[in-house]
Amino acid sequence: MYQLASVRDLTRHYNCLKLTIGTLIYRLARVDISSKLSASVKSLRPSEVREILALTENRKVLSLAGGLPGPEVFPKDDLARIASRVIEELGDSALQYSPTLGVMPFREAVADFVRSRGVKVLDNDRVAVTTGSQEAIYLLAMTLINPGDAIIVESPTYLAALNVFRYYGADFVQVPIDENGMRTDLLEDKIKEAISKGLKPKLIYTVPTCHNPTGVIMPDDRRKELLEVASRYDLLVIEDDPYSFFTFDDVKFTPLKTLDSEGRVVYLGTFSKILAPGLRLGYMIGDRQLVRTVELAKQMVDLHSSTLSQYIALYAIKEGVVDKTIAKAREVYRYKRDVLIESLEEYMPEGSHWYKPRGGLFAFIYLPEGVDTAEMLPMAIDRGVAYVPGRSFFADGSGANAMRINFSYLPPDKLKLGIKLIADTARDYMSQKSRPS
Repeated sequence: MYQLASVRDLTRHYNCLKLTIGTLIYRLARVDISSKLSASVKSLRPSEVREILALTENRKVLSLAGGLPGPEVFPKDDLARIASRVIEELGDSALQYSPTLGVMPFREAVADFVRSRGVKVLDNDRVAVTTGSQEAIYLLAMTLINPGDAIIVESPTYLAALNVFRYYGADFVQVPIDENGMRTDLLEDKIKEAISKGLKPKLIYTVPTCHNPTGVIMPDDRRKELLEVASRYDLLVIEDDPYSFFTFDDVKFTPLKTLDSEGRVVYLGTFSKILAPGLRLGYMIGDRQLVRTVELAKQMVDLHSSTLSQYIALYAIKEGVVDKTIAKAREVYRYKRDVLIESLEEYMPEGSHWYKPRGGLFAFIYLPEGVDTAEMLPMAIDRGVAYVPGRSFFADGSGANAMRINFSYLPPDKLKLGIKLIADTARDYMSQKSRPS
């Protein structure tokens, strides 16, 4: 019988430390997890934003990457007081399991809250509380998408939605945007083209108000045209609306949910941007049958969203804390937006362009052709600044010369410095690329 050499013999033979041999044996003996993974999980892609946040966490880097609210607008004192009161008055309930769709008083408060801001809630609608609006997107994808279904999206659009839809095997139909959002004059042609290629359009995903990543706002005539096309082709519409509380210019718009007379719009909102992301509270408002199906899916995912967070948010709504926070944040972010635009105009290299954000937390910058912002990112991080490369926001992976910048998080002076560092990095990158090899 063959006898394995001892660790001592191996260290002598290879003239190395016992630790080296031990580590090697440990690695060889470990289960190969990759061989156990499902085919669908193997298709998962990392969130570029989350990866960049992790990369910069312990470094002195000015982060313009994440969709982070400004910490100065968090109502910390109010939330501390409310949390204490909730525990004292409702501890037995607030610390307990709760219904999957959410605590009824909070669901009713959410419905009243969105109605006060012009969102129509139909008699056949139901409110579902989710663990952030990201979970709402995931649950809708889980509920609605079969492999091969086509999803109509803006180009560019919210990257995490693309990743979720891609995970469930969706194909994409891209509709370009301009300073007024989705080019709805191209929408029907894009759908016809997709059908001619054998695709099966099922739904439109849109961020029509304070668009992520560009900050533009879709006017009502385009919203009506979108709904008319959706009706003709019997498409559902997901209206993702995290940012409409933060409009900076005197622009009028009507939520798609309000313009919808057929019950085909599912409206998504969140308290992450208007109260605190740490509460992880979002919501979905849509047709009763669809929400019931989403409820069943959520039961498998997390049973229910945080009961404690729901009661805290409920009190914050009733006591006016949410309205106060929104008003403060709007003014803070408007000022930072203006600082951003001034900085872009002052520092960015010739040939760069962008749409002026009319609301939200982001701007989308196009650098001159030939720049690859993903390739440039390590240079920027070494210089002390981070952004999200633009390619992540396009379903087809285009937009190599673009980047998304978050302007809500940093103080104005650091925001201005961050833009200067990006501009300096871009010039160095272009200079290196122009040198003969």
